[in-house]
Amino acid sequence: MITEPTIQEINRIFQLHLINDEIVKIQRLSGTTSGRVYRLDSNQNNNYILKFDEPNQIQMVEQLLNTYQNSVLLPNVLFTAQDKSHFIYTYINGTTHINRGSKKKWLTILVNELFNKYSKYQHTDIWGRLEYPLRSWREFNEISIEEARINIGNSLTTDDYIFVKSQIIKLFGEEIVQGEKYLLHGDTGVHNFVFDQFSLIGVIDPSPMVGPLIYDFIYAFCSSPDDINIDTLFAAQDNLKQGHIDKIRLIDEVSVQLYCRVGLSVKHHPNDLSEYLKAWEHWKELCKKTQ
Repeated sequence: MITEPTIQEINRIFQLHLINDEIVKIQRLSGTTSGRVYRLDSNQNNNYILKFDEPNQIQMVEQLLNTYQNSVLLPNVLFTAQDKSHFIYTYINGTTHINRGSKKKWLTILVNELFNKYSKYQHTDIWGRLEYPLRSWREFNEISIEEARINIGNSLTTDDYIFVKSQIIKLFGEEIVQGEKYLLHGDTGVHNFVFDQFSLIGVIDPSPMVGPLIYDFIYAFCSSPDDINIDTLFAAQDNLKQGHIDKIRLIDEVSVQLYCRVGLSVKHHPNDLSEYLKAWEHWKELCKKTQ
């Protein structure tokens, strides 16, 4: 394992894997990503990402990227170290968070170019994060709600917590309605979306998990406080070719994710909190009207 890579060491690795390119610059990247991440620039004006992490993390991400290598939104894996200590994949050049364009547009691109390419996961009887497998999808959602409640504190009321708990029972009370199981990206939020000229061009940093496809779809929908409305939601859902659920259930499932998103906003994005609180009140009333 390379402790602090040099240009010479990286180029030797490229030659070993028959990659006809020469690295001329290495830049350490910072962020929330676990492990160590470097951007590599070549003399052919290509860019790559070198990532060091725990072997199980590398293996899970590599599995997901290789499974969905036909998606134009995901980076391509060039090679992985034999001991799974690091791997190199293509860099997607653009911006995150900003200059996104409309949510209806980028969410539709996400559906067509990623979610519609998802495949069912049939290897083992697990749900949730691959590194923390659970027995049921309901258990995953219950844990998510409890974690969100801790973060939320007094930003929402006890009645809000009771309401979302009742939604869990309504949606996942019967094990048979957990939904078909897919290999999911697991962190489909705007912080992991790459945009260029107001269009979605890439999705980075998977946190692979197993669950219903609609989870990644709703996670993306709730990941920014703008346009959290049924018009945007239904317009994008109409493009889903698999993992489709009826519209009333979709509205209810959004309420669970939105509650969790309020918790994430309190912890990580407090500037978005006021908008999320407005969206929560709107969505809660929407759910009550469909009951």
